[in-house]
Amino acid sequence: MLSRGGATVALVDKAPFPRDKACGDLIGPRGVQLLADLGLALPGSVRVGDMMVVGPSGRRVRLPCAPGLTYPGYGLAMRRAALDAALRDAAVAAGAVPMTARAGEPLEGGDGIDGFVLGGGRRVRAGTVIGADGAASSVAAAAGLVDRPRALWGFAVRTYLDEPVDLPVIAFWEPRPWAALPGYGWLFPGPDGCANAGIGVGALADRTRGKVAAQLLPAFMAHLRRAGLVDRGTPGPVLGGWLKMGMVGTRPTGGRVLLVGDAAGLVNPLQGEGISQAMRSGWAAASAVLVSSGRPERAARRYRAWLRSEHLPYQGITAAVQAALLPRPGAISALGRAVTFPGLSRVIAPGWAVFWNELLDGAGRTPGVATAAAVTRVGAALTARSASRAWLGEALKS
Repeated sequence: MLSRGGATVALVDKAPFPRDKACGDLIGPRGVQLLADLGLALPGSVRVGDMMVVGPSGRRVRLPCAPGLTYPGYGLAMRRAALDAALRDAAVAAGAVPMTARAGEPLEGGDGIDGFVLGGGRRVRAGTVIGADGAASSVAAAAGLVDRPRALWGFAVRTYLDEPVDLPVIAFWEPRPWAALPGYGWLFPGPDGCANAGIGVGALADRTRGKVAAQLLPAFMAHLRRAGLVDRGTPGPVLGGWLKMGMVGTRPTGGRVLLVGDAAGLVNPLQGEGISQAMRSGWAAASAVLVSSGRPERAARRYRAWLRSEHLPYQGITAAVQAALLPRPGAISALGRAVTFPGLSRVIAPGWAVFWNELLDGAGRTPGVATAAAVTRVGAALTARSASRAWLGEALKS
C-alpha cells in the first residue's frame, strides 16, 4: 500500500522468508475483502464458511458465515509461512526495499523514535516507523507504548495433522469437569488435506502462565479424538507464540511510531482472530501516512480515529468480558454449556456469528444483525465504566 502510493519503504524483517508462525491460519471475511480490494490473490488457499462450536458437554452449534454489504460470506485458510511470504513478495514487487536484520538501538529524532540501528550497524531512519513485529514488539517497547501490567496476554500453541477437516471448529474444553480452559481450542481446515489444531490460553498480565498451553495440548488432542472430530490425528511439530488481545495496555501511536496487528493488541479477545485485523490495520496505517503530507502527528491522529471507529465499540466490550471471565473457569464452563444448549443455540447462532466475529459493521441485513446489535448495545452499557473501556478511550482519543 505505501509503495503503491509512492512512498519509499524499508521492509525490515528479522529472518528470511518463508518462516513459520504459531497461528490458526484462518483469514476472516474482512481480510478476504481487503485482499480482493488490493488485487492480491492467494493461490493454494482453501475457502471456508460456517464454523462449528463444540461446548463442554459435547453439544454442537453451527454458526453461519453469511455475506455482508462490505465483506463476503467466507474466509480463507492458508499456512502462515505461505501467507506471510506471499504478502512480503507483493510488497517487494510494489517497490518496498527488503532488509533482513534485527532492529537494535532506537534512533531518536526531534519528536521521538525515527529509526533503528539494524544488525550489522546499518542506521535506517524514516518519516514514520510502522511496528508490525508481533505481540512482543520491540518497536512498541522502544517507543514506550506498552503498559505490561494492563495488557491482556495469551499464549497459543498449534500443530498440523495429516487428515482433512470440513468445518472450522472452536471448542470450549474442560481439562477438568466444570473448570474450562481459560481460552479456546481450535481445529481448522488447511490446504493439502491437512488440519491445524491448537489451543490458546489467556494469561491476562501474568505471562508465566504461557507454558500451560503447551502442557495441555496433548490432552486437548485426545479430547478431539474422543469427540470424533479427528481420527488418527497424528500431530506434527508444535509451535507456540504470544498473543496480545483487545488493544488494552498498548497505545497504538507515539511520535512517529504507528503500531499495527499483534503489536497493537489487535486480536479478538473472544475467539483469537488476528490476521484480518493485522492486514486491515496495516492498510489503515499506510493510508493515514499517505494522506498526511509527511506530518507524523496528522497520520497518528487519522490512524487513531480509524481504530476508534473500527474497533473500540467491539474491543471495549470484549476486552472487559475477557478480563472478567478468565479468572473464573467455572463461569466459562457455565457459559459454554448455556450457549450450546440445543434450543438456545439454534436461536442465537446467527447473531452469535455476527457479534463473535466482529462483523456487525457493514453486515447489512445479514441474519442475526438485530441480535448482534442488541448484544452490542447491552454490552456497551454494562462495560461503560470498566477499566478496559476507560483505558482504550484514553489511548484512542483525538
